[in-house]
Amino acid sequence: MFALLGIFFGLMASVPLGPINLFVASQALKRDIRHGVMAGLTASILDGIFCFIALAGLFKIKLNLPPYAMSVFKAVAAVVILLLARKLIKDSRTFELPEDRDHVPPPSPKAVLGVVLLYVSNPTLYVYWIFAAGVVTGHNLLGSNLVRYGTWTAVGFAVVVALTSFAWYFGLVHVIGYHQRRINQQTFRRILHYLGLALVAFAIYTLVRIFV
Repeated sequence: MFALLGIFFGLMASVPLGPINLFVASQALKRDIRHGVMAGLTASILDGIFCFIALAGLFKIKLNLPPYAMSVFKAVAAVVILLLARKLIKDSRTFELPEDRDHVPPPSPKAVLGVVLLYVSNPTLYVYWIFAAGVVTGHNLLGSNLVRYGTWTAVGFAVVVALTSFAWYFGLVHVIGYHQRRINQQTFRRILHYLGLALVAFAIYTLVRIFV
């Protein structure tokens, strides 16, 4: 039961289409599988950290934030997503496949930084993990484990969540990598362009949510 719950909430966090999935896919397309895995690993680690913090109750600390704080967070998230979308659309016009596709480019921190910016600026993820922790603890889904092992139960649950999330991103990146060699340059450019447009749509949706 413990592991199944962790797998469920890990999949719920990582599988739905969103900016992070699109960014991870773009890193695998633009650079290589390694950069896609780096981005996915970063996202899964953040999933585990936020899950643990929520379960430990640290999100319940009263911060006395002003009423407009959530709107500011959403605006910041929209700006970050738009900047990444702009970069993807710009790259879609100039992207060229390397002559030697077996050449491995040097690692770039952009894959990690992009995920971190997307994650910490996205208030929806905060709400999701508060909701997940509330469901797990409110309905006593972890049973006697939470009482008997306390913090270690939260740690174990967060680890299962992180591993599940990473399994999803790892699979996503390798599916992209498997088909990558069959894609020509023009198709690559179209895919990057559409990924950028999808991010623009998410940014607009985030901005609309400020007023709704």
